Amino acid sequence: MTDQYLTTVLDEAERVAEHHEQVAQSSDHPEHEYLRYAVLRLLEGKADETSVGAPQIDGVTVGYGEDKAMYESWDDDVEWWEIIPPQAECTRFRIFYPDEHEGVPRVIVDVMAALGAWCVWTGSAAACGSYDHRERREVHYLWPESHPIEDLLQDQLQTPPGAVASDGGRTGDVRDRMVVTKHSNQCADLEPRTRRAVDETMAVSLLKKGGRYEVQSASGRWYEVDVISESCTCPDWQQREPEGGCKHIRRVDHEIKQRRVPRPDGRLPTESNQA
Repeated sequence: MTDQYLTTVLDEAERVAEHHEQVAQSSDHPEHEYLRYAVLRLLEGKADETSVGAPQIDGVTVGYGEDKAMYESWDDDVEWWEIIPPQAECTRFRIFYPDEHEGVPRVIVDVMAALGAWCVWTGSAAACGSYDHRERREVHYLWPESHPIEDLLQDQLQTPPGAVASDGGRTGDVRDRMVVTKHSNQCADLEPRTRRAVDETMAVSLLKKGGRYEVQSASGRWYEVDVISESCTCPDWQQREPEGGCKHIRRVDHEIKQRRVPRPDGRLPTESNQA
């Protein structure tokens, strides 16, 4: 499902660049602007026709801004940053939805996972100074500038449809291009079971500060990995506890080391603290 939504987000961002280029006129990171505006349009039901439709939920609204700037404006009024400190060069999305939903609606989770953002807070909109808080809840996601999906959008904007991309794949094959990074040559040095886990299609995101990650497997099933206790909710781990971890534990460990997801403490990884 995440692969489908990744295509949807990229396609909508391409349309934003074509028809709403003014959203990035004053930005040094136009792809970042196009993508976050595309997310707003997708979740609010204002998107143009896309190759894969995102289910619509009435009453969803999206706001976003630079996280550090929001902190400097509101740190005395809200307590969002007690969990994760303000992040420089990082967008914070505030997504509001009706409180009739028992949890965060799945379409929000899937779209934000496809973007590469991770959840950092959820609660009542009334507790956060929302202008429209009646019978509403909100969820917050962080998304860093210069995320790999920006490179995918740049390629999509610059490469004619049907052309062969620089990685040898088709420009429309988003999943294949997503795994090509500057660290890809290290895969040959991995233990065989870990290499298979890295090569398999999965989506990893930080579920909760403290080392809990959510993994969507190629089959579309979701599992929770705890890197502190080194456990997973998948049947393989629950029944066998294989040495070195199941494929989901191995994949999460690899994604953390490659700096593609936040560290267990919720901070953005850097070269100096890479495991």
